[in-house]
Amino acid sequence: MSSNSITIKPNNHRVYPCPNTKKTELVNQLIEQNSTSSIVVVSSQNQHAIRESLQNKEIVVMDDKEFITSKDINCEVLISYDVPDKAIVYTARVSKTTSKAFLLVDKSEQKKLYPIEMLLGRAIKQEVLSGFEYEEQQKAETPKHTGKKLSKDEIKAVAKKRYEEKTGEPKPKQEFKKSDKDDKWAKKKKTPNQFLGKDENGKAIFSGKSGDRNHRYDGTPRDKYDAPKKVGRKINIKAMKPKKES
Repeated sequence: MSSNSITIKPNNHRVYPCPNTKKTELVNQLIEQNSTSSIVVVSSQNQHAIRESLQNKEIVVMDDKEFITSKDINCEVLISYDVPDKAIVYTARVSKTTSKAFLLVDKSEQKKLYPIEMLLGRAIKQEVLSGFEYEEQQKAETPKHTGKKLSKDEIKAVAKKRYEEKTGEPKPKQEFKKSDKDDKWAKKKKTPNQFLGKDENGKAIFSGKSGDRNHRYDGTPRDKYDAPKKVGRKINIKAMKPKKES
């Protein structure tokens, strides 16, 4: 059903948030306010129970299939008792009214409004009536701590006392053992590096790690500041005299 077939003005199309327990009361109130118009109440279920709860017994109560498929039934005011599962079913409901359309929505049905508004291409105006608001859920208040802030020593004393009261035994003192990981990272004593001789290639051999560049081939440490044995050729650079201008 195309939304273009809906002829009522947007201001006459209303959504009334209302819990399921108060819907019957709200329907009776809307019927009384529009008593001079032809009214049809449409619901997806429980049509008989709704019909019995109405104060005006002349009001027509129908289900979706009967209301939508009937070509002879139209109304000036449509009251949708609930929100159908499919958005296209609701637009088919509204297409059969000529003046006003009211939709009663429980909190659990709010998520069904979005597909309807997407199909209509606009948001439906919502109006909260006094006495029909959703029931607010009261949050449990957490008790506030009014006592003074304890120090670390006082907290330990309280914990120890509770343990002794519960078990009847003094709380054992915890002994912290040194783990293998602590030994792993402990600073170890280094053994001195010793010269063991030379290999078959004449290369110095040491007991530990040692770079050849820091030792002579006889095993003695190399002086950091040894002067080079071969000195490069010295070049005297004379300052060039400026040429005289002729």
